[in-house]
Amino acid sequence: MNSLTVYLFVALLLFCIGMFGLLQRRSLIGMIISIELMLNAAGINFMAFNRFLGPDPAVGQIMVLFIMGIAAAEAAIALSLTLALFRKLRSINIEHARDLRG
Repeated sequence: MNSLTVYLFVALLLFCIGMFGLLQRRSLIGMIISIELMLNAAGINFMAFNRFLGPDPAVGQIMVLFIMGIAAAEAAIALSLTLALFRKLRSINIEHARDLRG
C-alpha cells in the first residue's frame, strides 16, 4: 500500500480532476481552484519521487515549497484580477470578459 505507484495514482487523479474543472468551469474562482489542484498534484509527485528515489531528502521538500509559493502568488494575482473584472462587469463569468477587448 505504501509504494510509489499509489502516490503517483493519487497525483494523477488530482491532476485529472483539476484539468476537468479548468475546462468545464465558466467562473474564474472555479478555474483558480482547479489550477490549485493541479499544482498540488505536482507537489505530490515531487514528494513521492523524493521519498522513494531521491538521495537527498531536502530536494523534494524545497521544490514543494517553491510550488507553494507559486500557488500563493498565482492565487493573489488571480483573485485581484477577478475582483477588478467583477468591479467592471458585475460578473465573474469568463465569457463576459471578452467584452473588454478593445
